[in-house]
Amino acid sequence: MPKILEDIGCPYCGCSCDDVRVVVSDDGKKILEVENACAIGTEIFLQATSSDRITRPRLRQPDGSWKEISYEEAFDYAAKAIIAAKKPLMYGFGSTTCEAQREAARLMEIGCGILDNCASICHGPSLIAHFDNGYPSCTLGEVKNRADVILYWGANPIHAHPRHMSRYAIYPLGFFKGNGFVERTVIVVDPRKTDTAGIADYHLQVKPGHDYELFNAFRMVMYGHEKDIPENVAEIPKQTILEVAGILKQAKFGVFFFGMGLTHTDGRNHNIDIAISLTRDLNQISKWSIMAMRGHFNVAGANRVWCWSYGFPYCLDLTKGDHAHMNPGETSTIDLANRDEIDLFINIGTDAAAHFPIDAVRHLKKHTWITIDPNMSMAAEVADLHIPVGISGVEVPGIVYRMDNVPIQYRKVVDMPEGMLSDEEVLSGIADRIEVLLQEQISGINKCNDEVTVHCN
Repeated sequence: MPKILEDIGCPYCGCSCDDVRVVVSDDGKKILEVENACAIGTEIFLQATSSDRITRPRLRQPDGSWKEISYEEAFDYAAKAIIAAKKPLMYGFGSTTCEAQREAARLMEIGCGILDNCASICHGPSLIAHFDNGYPSCTLGEVKNRADVILYWGANPIHAHPRHMSRYAIYPLGFFKGNGFVERTVIVVDPRKTDTAGIADYHLQVKPGHDYELFNAFRMVMYGHEKDIPENVAEIPKQTILEVAGILKQAKFGVFFFGMGLTHTDGRNHNIDIAISLTRDLNQISKWSIMAMRGHFNVAGANRVWCWSYGFPYCLDLTKGDHAHMNPGETSTIDLANRDEIDLFINIGTDAAAHFPIDAVRHLKKHTWITIDPNMSMAAEVADLHIPVGISGVEVPGIVYRMDNVPIQYRKVVDMPEGMLSDEEVLSGIADRIEVLLQEQISGINKCNDEVTVHCN
């Protein structure tokens, strides 16, 4: 008889929904149904029992074909490649558990390489702004139960985070918001008429690249200088700015969600700086919080784990061997790739080949490319070594950090195909193999020194 698993975590986006209901076969090997998840999350669950899945490591041959190898052979290949490399780089971690991210840190410490995650090309500017200006935030549970004004700036959750509005922000019936969306005002700031803008009470179609000016206009209202605001700011009429500013000031509990439309436009981290400053200004009048719309389901986890370990959330340079440092622009993946400084690239839990600039991919592909990923992605297709692993959150349990930085313990739904390993086990295996090889090198050097000493005597 099929088994029903309740309160399962979804391994798709930063919402990390943990109310998914999964029906599995009585032998626990096949997923039959998925309920409560969005269409993309459902597909990730169903992929676990796909018949065309790669279940063994594959090594690229000189003629371009693949040869199936054992995990031990893959560990040996990867370990020797890391030892031989002058500057190896491991990038990704959007879809891995915190346990695997910890092992990756250990591996790059031993290998003296660069450790980077998806924040490098998405919410890195947000993290820099947090360093500069703090982060007055809250949890998504508080949003659901208390928020009466929701502001989306540069975000389109209908497509990027399909259940964000229905589970947390607009439509749910909260403890203090029993009538759901009827009691909430939705404001969207976006240059495009997105589907999210279509359901908003107010859509401010800001001129692309002029978000900072609009933030300044709102702050002028907060400080009582509305008379000095021009008739149009970033193509938004002054009257609209004053009307929306009035709603922001009257909110009992407002939440400001911002996406990559704000981090990837002119201003970058300075846009987030002033957004945080506006949130602080609003807190002098009412109650407001701010939150980044993080993309993958555990991209925030890597930032947390590495902050505990090194004090830095991304762009970690461990090449010095005895300390870490971070300098986006110098130690960030795209910049290193464009300067052709990387001679070994390890892609894990993401698809760098599909999302990096083509020039960066060309430079990385000049050298050895290793992909650790359960999927047949573009990064797997261009790799010299593809190591398939279990799907985190479906076949592999572990800790995940939601976009509001709340940790959630994900449970396993089904077993991995027989003989497969998890990300954590693969990274640990490579690190252990490096330690063995380095010890053999040291032993060999000592033996040579002993022989030289005997010969001289």
